[in-house]
Amino acid sequence: MKPLPVTQGLRCAAARTAGLALLALLCGAPAQAAIEADGVEAAKRELLRAQALALENGEGVERDPTTAAKLYCEAARLGDAPSQFNLAWMYSNGRGVERSDTWAAFFFHAAAEQGYEQAQRMLDKVGGAPTYVPDCMREPEPPKVAVAAPPPLRRMPTPTTAPLLPQVVVRSSGPLGIVDLVKKIAPDFKVHPQLVLSVIEVESRFDTVAISPKNARGLMQLIPETAARFGVRNAYDAAQNIRGGTAYLQWLLAYYQGDVTLAAAAYNAGEGAVNRYRGVPPYAETRAYVRKVIDLFGAYFHPFDASVTEPSPLIAASRAQALRR
Repeated sequence: MKPLPVTQGLRCAAARTAGLALLALLCGAPAQAAIEADGVEAAKRELLRAQALALENGEGVERDPTTAAKLYCEAARLGDAPSQFNLAWMYSNGRGVERSDTWAAFFFHAAAEQGYEQAQRMLDKVGGAPTYVPDCMREPEPPKVAVAAPPPLRRMPTPTTAPLLPQVVVRSSGPLGIVDLVKKIAPDFKVHPQLVLSVIEVESRFDTVAISPKNARGLMQLIPETAARFGVRNAYDAAQNIRGGTAYLQWLLAYYQGDVTLAAAAYNAGEGAVNRYRGVPPYAETRAYVRKVIDLFGAYFHPFDASVTEPSPLIAASRAQALRR
């Protein structure tokens, strides 16, 4: 049987795996307003994986492992654990790509950290996770837009007190008692109440006795180590939990120098993962978590207290890279 042209074959393979509706969604058909960003990204991951599988195995199209690896990596960046595993397997066996134990270890670890069992079984064979991040796993830079030079600034009188927190309105549908507690506690840590409420909404939906499979507890889902780190004895006590979680947010904001995206990612996945991946880790859960927190908070930057902790090595590396441009 004569192979289909690449474009047509890709569409057929993707449609079989991800569904015709999914393909239409991502190939130009207008998206319905009710589809959330998380659903769109999940659909994109599935489509990319379907295309990569077709090209890797020659299913209805000419086999093209090089392009398959690129598509797998794009899906892997979006947090697709099966694509991370498949790409690791290609690198570990030299299947259509140059064999690389380093890249195999990177992608096996990424998939394993998301709970992908097949990848977890490979960790003893591949060793520790590399600290270098492949180029295809880095977030693409936004396009540069030419901006007209601003008019000269007029000298303004210096205010006696600068605003400490961003001008974000406190808005929450949570229980009034919890909202009032947050409004009372958050200023003690110089953290905007809306950021704390946003984290509570995403973490527990204001459930004071929430407990996760990873033993994270209470409103701000503190694991025992974090609770102990910030002096929380009873994670189910709303006031203690809020104080501990807000103290952690204050620390993360200082560590990432006001970058709410990195602070939220670290609150979900840990600062170690954020530093190792040099940004938001390629976990579907964490990417969705960060989007929700940013959407609820309404800002990407939050003032920080530099006296709380030294900045993350990631900050210094980012600044050095910016200076080289």
